[in-house]
Formats: sequence, structure tokens, C-alpha cells
Amino acid sequence: MFSQLVTRGLLPLNLALLSAAKATVDQQILSLEGSKSRLLQYPTQLTQDIMPKQIHSHNDYWRDVPLLTAISFGVMSVEADVNLLNGTLFIGHENAALTPSRTFDSLYVQPLLKILNTQNPRNVFTVGQKKPNGVFDTASDTSLQLLVDIKSDGFETLPFVLKALEPLRAAGYLTTFANGTLTTSAVTVIGTGNSPLEIVKQLSPRDYFFDAPLMQLDDPSLNTTWGPALSPIASTDYEVAVGWHGIGAISTAQLANLTKFVGEAHARGIKARFWDTPAWPIVARNNIWTMLMNHGADWLNADDLEAASNF
Repeated sequence: MFSQLVTRGLLPLNLALLSAAKATVDQQILSLEGSKSRLLQYPTQLTQDIMPKQIHSHNDYWRDVPLLTAISFGVMSVEADVNLLNGTLFIGHENAALTPSRTFDSLYVQPLLKILNTQNPRNVFTVGQKKPNGVFDTASDTSLQLLVDIKSDGFETLPFVLKALEPLRAAGYLTTFANGTLTTSAVTVIGTGNSPLEIVKQLSPRDYFFDAPLMQLDDPSLNTTWGPALSPIASTDYEVAVGWHGIGAISTAQLANLTKFVGEAHARGIKARFWDTPAWPIVARNNIWTMLMNHGADWLNADDLEAASNF
């Protein structure tokens, strides 16, 4: 009957087509997605819809897919354990965990370079852009923090780490301190573990920073003026610094230690991180995370990234 009305001219053709197709918004979406239209594609969409979060991926290299898994959850800080053997930087906690293919370059430097090159296309639209985009499309000015935990001798290993970072350095992707100015870029590299403090202090320009000792920021024996130009973060063992296990009430002394250490870091413009926070039972872990966030800790040190990202 409907087609007969159209044929006889009793129903306008445009109204007939609209009614026949039932052109809804959902159908338009399906049609465009099915056609792989260029209208739906843009250069920096690799991290589309991912919201960055102040989570630190502890021992990030343990994950099935290092770095990318962390980024997929919006994690803003990743940790790579580095071992120097025969002139190559291998990734792993101890020698038994090392393999020829898992290197600092293959797991972190080259993937970061590829991601950032994708996020920073060179075309007529980006001519004159002075600061590179970071890895997160939703917050392009967010710097990804890369903690390099040197496990081998620090004095011997650091020159190799600095050399390995050259591709990121040459592209302008590294946060740098030079001529009294700290310039934040897409990746902020921070040395921890056996990273040699005195050598890091001498770097000029400096694009490899130092993870400060959170419990010793006012220790005169270290002969160091702590600040973000040297140490964007300061870290310590949660058990030693605080010790509350997340069950029952936190003691006055434990809470005082937490606020003291966080306050000393913030007074210097440094962010505070507590590592080795209890991961089980889950209710205790969540209580500790809540307490840390409520009292100014800047990073959630996490093994379970999905849980932390949904926290």
C-alpha cells in the first residue's frame, strides 16, 4: 500500500524515503562506522577517551604488554627495572628474568617514540606548535612519568641509560631543566634504585631526574637542596614511613608521619609517593588508598591497574 501511494504521487518522495529508511541517529552512527569514513578518524586518537590518572604502575614490565596496558588504564607513571649486561640495557628485576628481546629500548623507548610521533603529526595544522603533545589525547599537556629503576651498578649504567634516551631527547619529548628553567614535555624520566644522586645533580642540561628520599628531605647529611628541578617526586617504603595495615583505626602517630612526609614534599614543590603499600586483603588495600588520597599523597602505587583505575 505504501509503495502504491508513492507511485500514484499521493505521498511526497522525500517523506516516503525517510519513512522507509527509518533514519535514526543510531542508524547514522552504524552507517558511518561501517563505511570507515575519514570523518571519524583523526591523528591523535590512539588514546581517545582515556582519562589520565595519578597511578604508578609498579614493575610495569611484569604485565603481558608493558607500557601500553598502563596507558590503556590512564596510568600516568610507569616503572622499568634496568640491568646493564655487556653494554645492553635489559628489563627485569633480576638476571633470571632477563631475555635477549626485552630491552629498555624495545619495551619503552621505541614504543614511546612511536606513540608520541603519532600524537604529534607534522602537517599544515601543526606548523609552529612549540610544545609536543603527550600520550593522552584527552589531556595533551600531561607528562608521562617514566621511573628508571637501575638494578646494576648506577655509575656504570647511567651513561647507557642517557644514551638510550637519545631518540626521545632528539624529538624534544623529554622534560628538561636547563639554564635555571624547568620545561615539562611529554615524558619525564626519573631515576631511582641505584641511580647515582651526585651524577644526576651534575647533569646540565638535565633530562634525567632523581626520585628523592621522602623521609629524608630535611636530612643535612645528604647535602642536597631538594626541588622539582632535581626531583619531581619523592618516594619511600610505606611500611617504614606509615605502617598502618588498613584494618582498624590508623594511629595518631601513623597519621602524623604520613602528613609530615607529604607536607615536607609539597613545601618543596615535590609530589609524594609511597611504595609497597599492602595489596591484600582488598578492603585493607582500598582503605589505605583512600587514606593516602585523602591526606595528600600524589600517586597510587599499584600492581592491579584495573582496580586502581576504577578506584
